[in-house]
Amino acid sequence: MGVLGRKKGRLSVLFGSILTYSLANIACGFVQDPTTYKILRFIAGIGLAGELGAGITLVSEILPKHLRAIGTSLVAGIGLLGAVVAYFSVEWFDWRTAYFIGGGMGIALLLLRIGVFESGVFMHIKAQKHLQRGNFFSLFTNRDRLIRYLKCIGMGLPTWFVIGILATFSNEFGLAMNIPEPIKPGLSIMWCYIGLSVGDLSSGFLSHWLHSRKKAVLGLMLFTLVCTLIYLFGGINTASNFYGIILFLGFGIGYWAMFVTIGAEQFGTNLRATAATTIPNMVRGTVVLMTTLFGYFQTVV
Repeated sequence: MGVLGRKKGRLSVLFGSILTYSLANIACGFVQDPTTYKILRFIAGIGLAGELGAGITLVSEILPKHLRAIGTSLVAGIGLLGAVVAYFSVEWFDWRTAYFIGGGMGIALLLLRIGVFESGVFMHIKAQKHLQRGNFFSLFTNRDRLIRYLKCIGMGLPTWFVIGILATFSNEFGLAMNIPEPIKPGLSIMWCYIGLSVGDLSSGFLSHWLHSRKKAVLGLMLFTLVCTLIYLFGGINTASNFYGIILFLGFGIGYWAMFVTIGAEQFGTNLRATAATTIPNMVRGTVVLMTTLFGYFQTVV
């Protein structure tokens, strides 16, 4: 999706991503066997992977620099509330209907975004035929560029550690902490995303006030570290306190949009969409390693 964003434009990727995951979600409501379901979830994941990077790139190129952090934070912060809608969709409807709701929301989103214009920066670069656009491997052919790319990926790792481990496996942590009331992973993820949404909305204004995205991200990462230590070693013994610390953890990792924006700004316009799309997906990909290690350490400890 990042390569296509450079070659075909941000809007093409944005609309293609939304259409792909929306149709895949609707199709999931009709599945009758696990194999088809796995394939459709894989296709939905491919579609979802392109939307954030393309959207953040488009917003960052359209808005003036002094409003960029606020704009991208609003996009991500409001969008992340979808996890809250997802939780209540499952609670109030059967799982098939929940997929129809998710797919229908995607189609509605696509219709709302029809009026969005292509980035003027992309149109200017597109006119320059001599420039190479969207070469993913060029991120690895220059040492300085590679280091910047890896630093950006490292910046986002805490976000998916919190979501992919601390929230997703919250029921297992609750058992280990001897919390009397069973912890629901779905509810933990919902509270985490509420905090994440508020954090994303706040981080844009915080960076605007500090005149530094780096300082804002550093502050939120330190806050996440403190909350993680409380989560693991703070002696939490009630479900309400557990969900409370999950909420604060979500707020701490609420620099997702800013982290993608920082990643996009580290590279020229010929690589911006590629970087902005691949960096968050590289971070998402590390969840496979995290969950594998989590399962391994459960068996040896």
